[in-house]
Amino acid sequence: GAGGPLARTIRAKLTAALQPTHLEVRNDSPRHGGPPGAETHFGVLVVSGLFAGLPPLQRHRLVHEALRAELAGPLHALQVTARTPEQWQSDPKNPPAPPCLGGSKR
Repeated sequence: GAGGPLARTIRAKLTAALQPTHLEVRNDSPRHGGPPGAETHFGVLVVSGLFAGLPPLQRHRLVHEALRAELAGPLHALQVTARTPEQWQSDPKNPPAPPCLGGSKR
């Protein structure tokens, strides 16, 4: 499915800003103790030619800039994997989500 409203917004904004050749948006909120339907923790895999020649930090900045409003509001945590099409072609796997470290559940 397309996910909830925040997932759809993330997908639309990253598509508009980065013209990805491949995009995965994963809602990790249930793994972090969120209530059913929560949209607070996400992982994204973005494959874009716009990342060519950029170091990982600059790639992440482009993703964060595209989602600035969401990161200032409902989006609490974002795992970013940003690759060029060549990198994706040579290794087409999305790394697993990081483990939940507890956060407010402690």
